[in-house]
Amino acid sequence: AVRQAGGRLGTRIAFELLLHTFVRKAELIRATWDEIALEAAEWRIPAHRMKAREPHIVPLSTQAVALFQRAKELASASKYVFPSISSLMKPLSDTALNNGLRRLGYEHFSPHGFRRTASTMLNEQGWRPEIIERQLAHRERNRIRAAYNKATYLPERVQMMQAWSDHVDGIMRGGSI
Repeated sequence: AVRQAGGRLGTRIAFELLLHTFVRKAELIRATWDEIALEAAEWRIPAHRMKAREPHIVPLSTQAVALFQRAKELASASKYVFPSISSLMKPLSDTALNNGLRRLGYEHFSPHGFRRTASTMLNEQGWRPEIIERQLAHRERNRIRAAYNKATYLPERVQMMQAWSDHVDGIMRGGSI
């Protein structure tokens, strides 16, 4: 629906990146180009922009890298990956993605729902919960485990994110969920 919808191409790319990366909406719309390393296929979100105030690495699938490259062509030298419609000095509006979903007819689905959907489907596919939770940038609830386990599971997360994007592409091409 997003690909076939009208509206700004940048907003459509933002929706697709939410789907491929399942970051929080605020993390996406406030993303700056200095966080994105396309050659390394990584997005390094600094601690001050994260809910848990810890830096977070988002491995980028080949599909996500291609989407960021398209976004770069549209960003008009803004420091923001998704600049505001009114000013290159500001990020996309907090309400742009919510409003976009409403315009598409998704009254009861929010940008945060992309995270829930990814988590649910990845768990159903058999990915280890620790990897999924780390990718979601969730804190370990067991305080003792959190104090001792500082693993990032980055190699496994790289594999999972590519498998996830491949799965998403399959669905978009008419495959089964």
